Formats: sequence, C-alpha cells, structure tokens
Amino acid sequence: MPRYLIAALYKFVPLDAGPALQARLKSLCTENDVTGTLLLAREGINGTIAGPEDGLRTVLEGLRALPGCAGLEHKESWADEQPFLRLKVRLKREIVTMGVPDIDPVDGVGTYVEPDAWNDLIRAPDVVTIDTRNDYEVRIGQFDGAVNPHTASFRDFPDWFRQFRAERPNTRIAMYCTGGIRCEKATAFVKAQGIDEVFHLKGGILKYLETVDPADSLWQGECFVFDRRIAVGHGLAQGTHDTCHGCREPLAPEDLKSPLYVDGVSCPHCHDARSQEQQARYAERHRQEQMAETRGERHVGRRTDAE
Repeated sequence: MPRYLIAALYKFVPLDAGPALQARLKSLCTENDVTGTLLLAREGINGTIAGPEDGLRTVLEGLRALPGCAGLEHKESWADEQPFLRLKVRLKREIVTMGVPDIDPVDGVGTYVEPDAWNDLIRAPDVVTIDTRNDYEVRIGQFDGAVNPHTASFRDFPDWFRQFRAERPNTRIAMYCTGGIRCEKATAFVKAQGIDEVFHLKGGILKYLETVDPADSLWQGECFVFDRRIAVGHGLAQGTHDTCHGCREPLAPEDLKSPLYVDGVSCPHCHDARSQEQQARYAERHRQEQMAETRGERHVGRRTDAE
C-alpha cells in the first residue's frame, strides 16, 4: 500500500490570517511529518499537503477546528513517495490570486454542480463550458467542447471574460478547474458582472475523475496537478506526463522523444528560449540531482518555509 496520503483542500471563509495562525499551523504540520503548501488569507485557506496517514488526518482535524472551517472538504489520493520536499505555510492577500478587489467568494458564488450531474449540464445546447485553468494545464486535458481562454495566469481571466461576455452576452456558463477553487472564485467574478446563471463543478476535475465511471466520462486526457505526480487520470491514477526541469511545462511521452528534449535541461517548449548559460546551469543542477539520487539522498533538503 502506498505510504503517503495526499490531501487537496480549500475553503473560502473569513479567517484571521496572521503570523500567529501561520506559526501554529507550521508547528502542527512539522510535528506530524506533513509537507506541502498551505496558503492563508483573509478570504480563507488553500493548499495541498501530504504525509503518513495518521499524521495527515491529525493536521486535517486541526484545520477543521479553525473558526468557520468545520465543513472543510478535501480530496484524497495516495503516493508511493512523498510528493513534496518541503513545508510552506504562507500569508497571502488572496488564496487564489485574481487581482480583482471586492469579489465575494463566500456569499457571491455561482451554483455548485455535483460530478454526477455535470455531464447533463455541459451537454445542454445553451451552456458554454469554460476552463478557468492556465493554458499549459488545459493542453494535457479538458472536458469535451470546453472553451480554453489561453490564459498564462488566473490574473488574466477577468480581462478575457470581459471580452468573451461582449461577444456572448446571453449565455449560461459552466466553469471548472482542478480542485474547484479557481472556478468558484471565477463564478463570483462573473456574477459580479451581472450574469446570474453561472455554474461550477463541485470538487473540480479531481472529484469528477475520482467518482465518475470512465465509460460515462466527458473528460479527455489527463489532469495536471501541482506536485511530483505531474498528472492524474480517472480514478486519480498516476498519469503518463513528466515535467521539464527547465521550464516546468508538463511533457507528454512524445515530447520526451523530441530532439529538442534534453533530460533535466530543456524541452520542445523552452529549448529556443534558453541561453547556453542557462542550459549549462540546468545541466549542472541535474547532474547534482542524479549524484544525490545515487547516494540515496535528496538534492533539495527538507526545510520549512513560512513566508
């Protein structure tokens, strides 16, 4: 049985996010051998953490003990190796950065749609399905017929949507993202623009892949995840993608066969954008990582990071 339990979680809730809470959660995770990232802001909490099952569940109990967080939901998966090398507990202005002030992701969000009802919604002829993730994520998988905004970051979404709305003013909208947090905040933004019929996939792609039978699925490809697994498929099984150590883009098996792919250095997406000096630096880093692996060590040592 895999050794490490992974929990992806978030909740929009008014939170007293300051140094005291940051230190408290850092200690709780460290004491239970849990690593990963937790983001704290006045609008709530967001993160993905991993560790031994007992330790992780202790941390989840501690998070649910926070004011307003009793109903905190999380999505579970397993890994044979610890997917995170470090613990980061960070204070932020937003738990997912859109950069638009006065958005209310607590009371102003769209309508949740359970995974087992999602297919019927996005098949409706008067519904446009929008992927709120970044372009490199969409590239390796998306729902059949979904619109890709081709955004480089979530900050780009508001401007894209304003233009989209001008072209499609009377459309019912369904939105989704990896775990639900970006599309939940996006629906709050869209509703603030005066659109009422806005829906979002509860639990995101991960919950859909976990619960919907592959034979009934409208998902195509794999889902990018922000840890060392890179991508997952139906049942949250490990995907086939790797990652470029130069640009961090996800790489399909065919990318690894490209003459522009150099292990640990570059890939077809970044080869022409890297100087010889950068490529030499990446090659040296990769050499050191391989040497550490041969010795049974981690090249990046474990440390906590509470910024």
